[in-house]
Order: sequence, then structure tokens, then C-alpha cells
Amino acid sequence: MGYSVGPSTERVRAIYARQILALANASENRRLEQAFAAVPRETFLGEDRWQILTSLAGYTPLPENDPVLIYQDVVVGLATPRGVNNGSPALHARWLNAMAPQRGEVVAHIGAGTGYYTAILAELVGSTGRVIAVEYDNDRCTRALKNLAHRSNVQVVHADGAAYPVEPVDGVYVNFGVARPARPWIDRLKPGGRLVLPLGAPEKQDFLPGRFAAQAIGLLVTRVDNGFAAASLGPASFIFAEGDLGATTEEINALRVSLQNANDGKIRSLLWDRRPTGAVWLAASNWALSFEAPVRVGGR
Repeated sequence: MGYSVGPSTERVRAIYARQILALANASENRRLEQAFAAVPRETFLGEDRWQILTSLAGYTPLPENDPVLIYQDVVVGLATPRGVNNGSPALHARWLNAMAPQRGEVVAHIGAGTGYYTAILAELVGSTGRVIAVEYDNDRCTRALKNLAHRSNVQVVHADGAAYPVEPVDGVYVNFGVARPARPWIDRLKPGGRLVLPLGAPEKQDFLPGRFAAQAIGLLVTRVDNGFAAASLGPASFIFAEGDLGATTEEINALRVSLQNANDGKIRSLLWDRRPTGAVWLAASNWALSFEAPVRVGGR
């Protein structure tokens, strides 16, 4: 099922970009607005009848594959039997504004799907930067390879995102729910590097298949001179991770309790490979989210 693209669609995309940035409280970020305006969302949604996800009726087919209908803050299904989507543009705009990818940087996009937000990242890092797009699902990875083939600053990798990146990077952008960060996401951040991920516990939803992190927060982690600063980006919901991330049942249960306490706005640092000594939002076996400022470990 095809769709038409013309000058009117480009105008709609420009309006959409302004609206999305306003919803994300990021209207001053002109580079991000231009990135959203530059990338045609419809090319990443496939040829089947598009479906949007609503809280009242689940997946709802659109009357036709008209790009005008998806240039708003709607979630569009990519693999509806598994609950995999092209997620909320306003949420991604808010997170990308917080992450602030810069020209010339190297960013790993973990859970790249069919590549829409990868393309936006590629716009932000520019021709002197690079995006490593990692996708676990073979079909979506194949689609991403096709969709992003013309972007020389993008490398698409079919792999488990828990094993990437394999090189030092300036940013890691994770697009599936997890109960803990994967070690490479932390260890391979350069000084000043930023990690954004949805932190949540897996649940079963009545209107969605598979595991879903319906109660989650966006988490921003920044490598600073004396450790890792951290901050909550507010509530979120994401499909939960496939593959090997190694969270224990105890860790997931502790996270559920922390999410229910809803004081994530006080998070100030991530403690990695150490036990906390002060007040924390979450404490796990070898990491924690603390209410205290970052502290240098081992004189490094």
C-alpha cells in the first residue's frame, strides 16, 4: 500500500517538527527541530496499513497510509503482534533534547527498530559524526538497513544491544525498557558521554502482547570527572528488552518498589560497581541510583 509525497508533505513535516518540539518543551532547540523536519517518518513505517496505538482501543488502523495522519504525536505500530512501535515523537524529542547529541559525535542507538530515530540522530551528529544502530530483531534490522542505506554516517548492526557499543562513544540512546543498564552502555561512555534509557520493570498488558515496561522512567546518565551524574526524565512506557540483560528477580522487584515510591526527581547520581553509603532511590547488587552528588571512586 503506497502513499504520496510532495511539497505539501514537507510543509506538514515542518509544522509537525515545531509542534513536537513545543510538546517536548524544547522549542529553543533549532537543530533538533530541523532534524525532525528533515526525516520523512512515513518511509520507516512499512507498506502495510498503518496502525496507531490508542489507550481506549489498542491498535487502530488508519483509513489510508496518508503521511499527514502520522505527523502528530502518535505511536505507530511496527510489529503489532509483539507490541513493537515507532514511539511517541514528543517523548523522543524531550529525551534527545536532554541528551543533546552534537555534530561530530559518535552515538550508539540501541534498539533502533526500522531506523526513524536513528535517522534523526544521524541528522544531529552530521556528516562528521557517526551513529551505530543496533537492532536485535532480524526483520526490523533488514528494514533499517534499507531505510538508512543512503546515510553514510550510519552503521546498522544485527546484534544483542546488551553487547554494544564495542568502542568508546559520546552517547548511548536505548529504545526498549530495561531493569538495569548493560555494562557496555556505562563502561564505554567517553568523558562527558551521555546515556538515555527507559528504566522499568516488565509487566503484561491486557491490550498488548509480550512484556511491556508500562511503569518506567527515562534516565539520563552523564559521565563526569567524579563519577556519573544521573537524572530522571519523567515517566515513560516501552516494550521490554529481549536478549541478555541479566537483571535478577530481586532487582526487578526492588525497581518496582522504587517506581511506586515516585520520588525519582531526587536522583542525582549513578553508582557503578560499588555499594551506596547514603540515601538511594534504588540499590542493586553492583549499582545504585543515589540522591547524592557523584563521588569519585578509587581516585580515578
